[in-house]
Amino acid sequence: MPEYKAPLRDMRFLIDNVFDFHGHYAALGATDASPDMVSAILEEGAKFCENVLAPLNRSGDEEGCHFDQGVVTTPKGFKEAFAQYVQGGWHGVAADPAYGGQGLPHSLGLVLSEMIGSSNTSWGMYPGLTHGAMSAIHAHGTDEQKATYLSKLTAGEWTGTMCLTEAHCGTDLGLIKTRALPQADGSYAVTGSKIFISAGEHDMSANIIHLVLAKLPDAPAGTKGISLFIVPKFHADSGERNAVHCGSIEHKMGIKASATCVLNFDGAKGFLIGEANKGLNCMFTMMNHARLGTGMQGLCNGEASFQGAIKYANDRLQMRSLTGAKAPEKAADPIIVHPDVRRMLLTMKAFNEGNRALTYFTAQLLDTAHLSNDPGQRQEAEDLLAFLTPICKAFMTETGLEVTNHGMQVFGGHGYIREWGMEQLVRDCRIAPIYEGTNGIQALDLLGRKVLGSQGKLLRGFTRIVHTFCATNAEHPQLSAYVAQLNRLNQQWGELTLSVGTAAMKNPDEVGAAAMDYLMYSGYIILAYLWLRMAIAAQAQDDAAFAKAKLATCEFYFKRLLPRTATHRAAVEAGSECLMSLPGAAFAF
Repeated sequence: MPEYKAPLRDMRFLIDNVFDFHGHYAALGATDASPDMVSAILEEGAKFCENVLAPLNRSGDEEGCHFDQGVVTTPKGFKEAFAQYVQGGWHGVAADPAYGGQGLPHSLGLVLSEMIGSSNTSWGMYPGLTHGAMSAIHAHGTDEQKATYLSKLTAGEWTGTMCLTEAHCGTDLGLIKTRALPQADGSYAVTGSKIFISAGEHDMSANIIHLVLAKLPDAPAGTKGISLFIVPKFHADSGERNAVHCGSIEHKMGIKASATCVLNFDGAKGFLIGEANKGLNCMFTMMNHARLGTGMQGLCNGEASFQGAIKYANDRLQMRSLTGAKAPEKAADPIIVHPDVRRMLLTMKAFNEGNRALTYFTAQLLDTAHLSNDPGQRQEAEDLLAFLTPICKAFMTETGLEVTNHGMQVFGGHGYIREWGMEQLVRDCRIAPIYEGTNGIQALDLLGRKVLGSQGKLLRGFTRIVHTFCATNAEHPQLSAYVAQLNRLNQQWGELTLSVGTAAMKNPDEVGAAAMDYLMYSGYIILAYLWLRMAIAAQAQDDAAFAKAKLATCEFYFKRLLPRTATHRAAVEAGSECLMSLPGAAFAF
């Protein structure tokens, strides 16, 4: 298994030099997030992830979770690691101090989440789902609900889930059959079955708080009739067991140490959170949190894969360089001298570091949306978050999967063998494009709802940032050609959007046909902007080797990866006819 080491040098570069987290925190009044505090979180978080979580990654995959008559046991060491995590205060880093949290900005919580996910994706699912539940209760719960649940969740005594999917419906939540019947005491009896519930049952906490989508008896049809309910595994007042039980756990391709459960609610006592029939709006608070976390899983698995691949490429001897022996004292040269291996490694490096920059850029927007006292700033941040969230989820997981595949390929035949750990990263990463809304759904959300649905407003909010950056750096002595390339694509972005919107007015299928390529096209442009920001910041670094590596990777990105936008543009412009003209029956032999 690759030995994970937190990439602290690159993380600090983004925090200190590219995005100026310290100035950002000062402007928001987040005085507790001092440079010393940030440094301590990086250093101590890295130790916990490297020394506690990473050693459990392979063993957790091999052992998996155990199911016995409704009882789920996590792999050896998982429960103890969670206790250590809670005892160290990590669970409440970004939580509200009113409920026992440290009240630090969300961006620091995401930085910690990156290290957790890179060292052990399956383990990270348990606290990750809890943070989402906390955000939903904090945003939409009553004062009584907050007092009942948030302190326990923040302390890590209890954990949380979100329960959406049912066997007959995935994304189309309007079809759910779970029902909630009002009771005389103001509670609801929730009945139904949910599937694919991550961390739905386990032995790591004393209680599990389920947030469950269900319909009231008089609910309108479709998504307008969905309500959200808090359904605890054990009643908060009496400690008695509620009528919710795990029917089975899934046998999965990856993330095997994360319990993915079928949950059966048999008249379980629940409590309405938020307004009746407005549950989907409440759940989106949690889902958006989860989608950003899922996007990070592409980065996390990619980072672990790259660390394994770069070490192997420097150690593995095979053939001689085409330009002559580079290690004549050895029987063969290390494979890192071969251009095709470098192509894979640089692709991995470019996507990982670009996606990390996208994560931190988005994390700052989360801070602003939550902490700014300026309504205009908050709205601008929320608009940018709405635009970027589907891109973060889909682009980062698509490219993360590409990165882990490259990592396995660098190892050749050894990459296909379990003992090296590279194939596990591919398997673990493969779920990320599927859950929390498939990437196709994210693409529809981006193009249909966020871009065209806002008449281009949300897109323009970002393209203006890029336009200003390009105008400021048009005469950059080293990077002007790349700035011009980005500027052309930024203009083309708007033109392409207009053409899709015009076509969709005649045929709505044009949106669905264009959506995935449009999202990937958008992601490549966003990373180009972020890579130029990193390249400019790198030039001011005293570390010459670090700066050279950044500039070289930026050059590789612009010359080798950014041209993929031309293919995605061509696919968008191809329209829907070639997709929709073949009758469904004609697909069969």
